[in-house]
This record gives sequence, C-alpha cells and structure tokens, in this order.
Amino acid sequence: MPNIAVTTWSLEQTAPTDLLPAQAPEGDVRIVRSEVPSPEFSRFLYASVGGDILWVDRLRWTYAQWQAHLERPGVETWVAYDRGTPAGYVELSPQDDGVVEIEYFGLIPAFRGRRIGGHLLSYGAARAWDLAERWPGLAQTKRVWLHTCSKDGEHAMDNYLRRGFKLFDTKVEEEAVVATPGPWSGAYPG
Repeated sequence: MPNIAVTTWSLEQTAPTDLLPAQAPEGDVRIVRSEVPSPEFSRFLYASVGGDILWVDRLRWTYAQWQAHLERPGVETWVAYDRGTPAGYVELSPQDDGVVEIEYFGLIPAFRGRRIGGHLLSYGAARAWDLAERWPGLAQTKRVWLHTCSKDGEHAMDNYLRRGFKLFDTKVEEEAVVATPGPWSGAYPG
C-alpha cells in the first residue's frame, strides 16, 4: 500500500484574551453541551464529521473504550445544531497542569461553508478556557491547544488562525493511504 506525507500543525492559545471570536451565523444555529456520555452519539459525530477526512483511529474503539473516554472528568462534547439537526462538534479533553486540548472539531460535510465552523470553534475555545468552572477539582485553564493536518478541510488552518491560535510545532510523517471510510460504506467518493 502506498504512503503519503502528512503535515501536522500544532497550535495554541496561552491566554483567554488570545481568542478572537467569529460572528454567529444567521439562522437557528445553537451550540449545546452533550451532558450524558453517549458512545453511540459520539461515534456518530466522529464518523460523520471525519469520514471524508480520514478520521479512522477511533473507529476501532469498543463501546467500553468510548464510554471510558467520555466519562473522564472534564471531557466535554459541544454540538452545533442547525435548525435542530446536528451540524458538527467540538470535543474538549483536559490534560495536566491546566492544559486543555481541543481533541476533535469539525462539521458534517453538508454543513460546511455556512459560517458555522468559526462560531463553533470560538464557542469551543471559550468553553476550554472556562472548563474548570464546570469541573471542580480541575486546574484553571492556562493553555488551550489543538492540532490539524494536511488531510483536514481546506479552511481548517485559516479558521484556527483567525480565532487567535498560534502555530508552535510542525511535523511531517509518512502514513499509509487508507480508503475514505465515510460514516458508512460508500458515503463519500474517494
């Protein structure tokens, strides 16, 4: 199987004032925290958002692995809804010493290009900064970080930079080419 070079960029904010929020999109777009750990719902979001951009790591997870991850203190899933339909999500994952990773962020393909992504990222980053307010025992957030790669959507990096994230690391690695899984077989050409 052939390999491709994949560039991964790591970006961060080191103060809440780094966040440059996007305007809310027009229409009935709401962002709601998914407070009940639901492996089914989280797997749906992961597969639906990442199916065309080769998010495959968690597709191998068992139900128990999903449940254990979602029940970790401070892990939060915030879901954007467009007129009641899930449009995308952001997953926050606390780490040591007041660091919060935006572990996953993205939109279901049908909702891209509608100005929802900037709003969702702004909201998710703000929730990363105030995570300790909702989770007693967690350290106050001192740093919010994420990574994106050359397989992600063409506007991902621009969105992160426009929201005030700063680049702090770049890596290039060879990866095996895999078929685009989609949320189910044949969902996306490729």
